[in-house]
Amino acid sequence: MGMLMSQEDFAHAIRDAGERAGQPNGANKRLVQRWESGSITVPRGNYARALEVVTGLPIDSLGFNTAGPVARVANDGQGGHDVTPSPEGVAAPNPGPTPATSPRANYSGVWLSRYEYYSSGRDSSFIGQHYVVVLQHGNRITVRSLPNGSSNPNSPLTMDLTIDGSVITGTWVEQTAEDGYYRGARYHGAIQMLVEPTGRRMAGKWVGFGKDMDINSGPWELSLQDSSTNQATVAKYNRVPE
Repeated sequence: MGMLMSQEDFAHAIRDAGERAGQPNGANKRLVQRWESGSITVPRGNYARALEVVTGLPIDSLGFNTAGPVARVANDGQGGHDVTPSPEGVAAPNPGPTPATSPRANYSGVWLSRYEYYSSGRDSSFIGQHYVVVLQHGNRITVRSLPNGSSNPNSPLTMDLTIDGSVITGTWVEQTAEDGYYRGARYHGAIQMLVEPTGRRMAGKWVGFGKDMDINSGPWELSLQDSSTNQATVAKYNRVPE
């Protein structure tokens, strides 16, 4: 409902995510219904990864029973999705802090996003901050702000990024608050950042359009807060940044 998708649309998006990742799946409307009804409590690993990509949220936040082992989907040749226990795990973020001497292999976790922008209407520069969940699958990275984790209330932020070595390139979208200064305007643009050798900070610049048919730019950085994306960690950072 939050993504304005029908169950069929959602299943199609799950299949597309699997194709892009080189892990085809047979998601269909019936499977989505079984997820929503709770008759499948633990998705197979490749479905879990596709779910994270499509929703931009960690699997722990999607209502599944991830406390136990991740399940393997047994395909009976007729599109069935019976679940049986499996030792396979979800492609999860690195568990715990990474030493500053070695780069992270996966950038999943909770990060603090901080960008600077100039407001011509107020003739001043401002800082926008969001606590965001970063999920990485292969070379693709999704960034989604936490519901209450913005310095500007009700201004959700999303990014869709690709990583190539230490270079991160992609797009960003921010929907401003209806009752805020920008009155619900939707802003979007491009971003490119470099990852520091420690893997705990990304820094670069954004580019986007302004209200007077001009192109604006400014600094943007993300700093790692916690490499976990479990429910307790997400809840801890679901608040306005200091």
